[in-house]
Amino acid sequence: MKTLPLLICASLLGSVTVISSTMASPVQAAAPAAQAAQTDVASRVKALNALLAEQWQHTLQNSPEFATILGDLRYNDRWSDFSLAHAAAENKVTADFLKRFEAIDTRGFSDTDKLNQQLMVRQLKDSLKAYDLKLNEMPLDQMSGIHLQLAGFVSSIPFDNTKEYEDYLARLKAVPKSFDQVIGVARQGMADKMMPPKYLLEKVVTQIASIEKPAGLDSVFAEPLKHFPKSVSPADQKRLRDAILAAIDQDVRPAYRKLGEFVAKDYAPHGRAEPGIWALPNGDAIYRFDVEQMTTTDQTPEQIHQLGLAEVKRIEGEMTRIAKTQGYPDLASFRAALKKNPKVFATSREDILNRYRGYLAQMQPELPKLFGLLPKTRVVVMPVEPFREKEAPGAEYHQGTPDGSRPGQIFVNTGDFAHRNVLDIESTAYHEGIPGHHMQISIAQTLPLLPPFRQQAGYTAYIEGWALYAEQLGREIGFYKDPLSYYGHLSDELLRADRLVLDTGVHYKHWTRQQMVDFFHAHSSEDEPDVQAETDRYVTWPGQALAYKMGELKILELRARAKNELGDRFDIRAFHDEILSGGALPLDVLDTRVNDWIAAVKAGKAPVHPVAE
Repeated sequence: MKTLPLLICASLLGSVTVISSTMASPVQAAAPAAQAAQTDVASRVKALNALLAEQWQHTLQNSPEFATILGDLRYNDRWSDFSLAHAAAENKVTADFLKRFEAIDTRGFSDTDKLNQQLMVRQLKDSLKAYDLKLNEMPLDQMSGIHLQLAGFVSSIPFDNTKEYEDYLARLKAVPKSFDQVIGVARQGMADKMMPPKYLLEKVVTQIASIEKPAGLDSVFAEPLKHFPKSVSPADQKRLRDAILAAIDQDVRPAYRKLGEFVAKDYAPHGRAEPGIWALPNGDAIYRFDVEQMTTTDQTPEQIHQLGLAEVKRIEGEMTRIAKTQGYPDLASFRAALKKNPKVFATSREDILNRYRGYLAQMQPELPKLFGLLPKTRVVVMPVEPFREKEAPGAEYHQGTPDGSRPGQIFVNTGDFAHRNVLDIESTAYHEGIPGHHMQISIAQTLPLLPPFRQQAGYTAYIEGWALYAEQLGREIGFYKDPLSYYGHLSDELLRADRLVLDTGVHYKHWTRQQMVDFFHAHSSEDEPDVQAETDRYVTWPGQALAYKMGELKILELRARAKNELGDRFDIRAFHDEILSGGALPLDVLDTRVNDWIAAVKAGKAPVHPVAE
């Protein structure tokens, strides 16, 4: 915006008209003043960018694992500090950053620079609120506890040279300290009655044991020893192999054993009895915060619950029509028949992986029909590690490095394959890969004009909403031609509608776990392993499951609005590029962005976005 220079010019013009004619003319006086104003704006923008850079460097140093994922290896030999003392110190640092960002005068800034400041202030305030609600005091769960994070992180670590193996060895030796820190946090959570459900903590005990028991080369932490690069000399290979195996058996496994004993004997017995987060102290406030964070809307849990019921009804209507075209009187009988049809279940673990790879391959050449911005990095499909198969979702995406040195990774759950329905694999491939998560994230993290914190922004409603929206693009391209394939796509959409009902059901309406399972059985085509895992997922991550549908519905709303207002001038490629070229955003900010784009198109001034490099 350019209001500040204009206001200064106007005030100067008003004042100089009463001054003696022996002084400079109004125009002559205004010119240097305007130049000074522009210089002032430039200096304030420079200060903002310097502070953003400082905060980003602090983020990387404070989160070594995140830095490694991004390909920044300065902190590749250490873990984050998980201690209570560090969390308290970081809260003070966050408060200090907030004061400094709020002190920046953004008058006269461009819209982009002003938004950078606003988003950072919003992010810092949210972090302070999360700390006040003590959300850091429940560090162990069956979805993302440290026992899973460290084991799963191995696949994201580079092993290209001797130094990187040395870094890994240092990390392995530091696992006991990290686990001790987490135990300290968990004990504080017990004291504050911030406890996960007991039955889920019992699953954590089983997970920890499954990671701890394999020794030596059988350990997941020994995986890097099976594929040394040529850059590591034979002598170093032997030395590192011996040292890493020793660290696994003398440091890592004992640390897991100690953590498992703590959870089993001291922690799980005190787990909460109710699945809903409402049972925690200040639980209702925590859920309101979670809903706001995950949806970036002001919708209430009740509104979201009712929206979910409406979406379930609408989607089941579509599925019923397919059932009738297949010769069945209703949806229930069609679902029952499919459960007995061996053709809709996987024949092997490799069958599942190959299906994902095939669908991604058929989508790749079609992308230019829908997008100008295209991903530059690869995406690969790989199986979920055995130690987390039982609790892992059907598929999940792990981002690659911005430079493409590590591709994006789709982890697919191939466990209990004989009971896994294959009808929804096509839509899930588009969701996790292209044009879903891989495309959106790989583009975002290489947008040249955005600061890093926006390239790596993690607004769940946008990210998951885009991925769910991407599923339906397969149909627009001409896929899902088989009615059963389209039924699988609808099944995936129904799952996301179910989530609106189930998440608010357990955390807002105080549903029991059995009520959740019963609703799932009545209103989904999910196979039994996924029903159980999904139910526990919603219990563990309050609000997260709401993000998918809320984000998708907003993007569809914005698309309909743009098409309605632009008519013949609407271009689907330009619309998609507008959604993707700002990185992940809160939904209210995305709404404003699209409105501005619509106005620019109408005025013939639509922005041209730089292609990701």
